Amino acid sequence: MMYSDKVMEHFRNPRNVGEIENANGIGEVGNPQCGDIMKIYIKVEDNKIEDVKFKTFGCGSAIASSSMATELIKGKTVEDAWELTNKAVAEALDGLPPVKMHCSVLAEEAIHKAINNYRESVGLEPWEMKTHSECIHEHVHGN
Repeated sequence: MMYSDKVMEHFRNPRNVGEIENANGIGEVGNPQCGDIMKIYIKVEDNKIEDVKFKTFGCGSAIASSSMATELIKGKTVEDAWELTNKAVAEALDGLPPVKMHCSVLAEEAIHKAINNYRESVGLEPWEMKTHSECIHEHVHGN
């Protein structure tokens, strides 16, 4: 399995690792099949993601995906951060092996959960999260 230099770089030197003590949004996701667990902390001020940190237990792709995703949403508005797709994360890493695409999906979902956690904390409706089962199991067709 080949990893891009960017995946290796973010795996060896992940950005934004740790937790934010006064985070006002936290999202945790896990994939029981592969044992990856991702927790993303965001600190939102004036609708901007002022700070973001993550803790990920999992494979190199999971760590690289979390690291890249946090880099991509830092300083963005909540709306812009919500628009970050797993595809954009994978592309920013110069691609992930197909069997590891679910790692970028986890990063997207963890960010969505953290944003909804923040929205609920300030009395806003959570945004609807799309399910990703279809892009994890691309070989399964139909319902």
